[in-house]
Amino acid sequence: MTRSIALSLLVPFVALALACAGTRPAPPLEQAPQMQGEYVIGAGDLLRIVVWKNEELSGEAPVRTDGMISVPLLDDIQAEGLTPTQLKTTIGEQLQEYITAPNVTVVVLRPDSKRIFVLGEVGKSGPVPILRDFRVTDAISAASGFGPFANKGAIKVIRRNGHDEEEFVFDYDAYVNGRAPGTNIVLRPGDTVVVPD
Repeated sequence: MTRSIALSLLVPFVALALACAGTRPAPPLEQAPQMQGEYVIGAGDLLRIVVWKNEELSGEAPVRTDGMISVPLLDDIQAEGLTPTQLKTTIGEQLQEYITAPNVTVVVLRPDSKRIFVLGEVGKSGPVPILRDFRVTDAISAASGFGPFANKGAIKVIRRNGHDEEEFVFDYDAYVNGRAPGTNIVLRPGDTVVVPD
């Protein structure tokens, strides 16, 4: 192989290497939030209690603001703070007084206690249920994305702590471009995400 041919083959590789060296690497993608154990029932959730072969004891049970649900034969039972598995065990144990070997299933039909609100210039404003750790970008995605006039640089997260209120600002473009790491915060139930126009 002559020297001129070797140089002509090497030039494109050197140019490519220099071009790659001049570009900044893309910001690391944030890992998808992971499920944090089994769901914990909260006030406002709607449950379905099924007692096998006992249709009269089965039905829907809203979790009241006091955290209780009403179950036939058992009256009120604490549901808030329990997982569906724990509530199933509790109901099954108490039904043993009336039924031999009760087989109970607890299903969360509507997880309304775990929701945030997305308002403003998004595809669909309103409540969004959160069954796992949810970040600002997840909330916007769940609200069908940005509307055509969204001000992506002035998104606000409003969080109420009792009588106090905290406010966080999220700049979507800065975050996506890697200039605002750590600003895509985990949302808590009750948070409100406001996308201005």
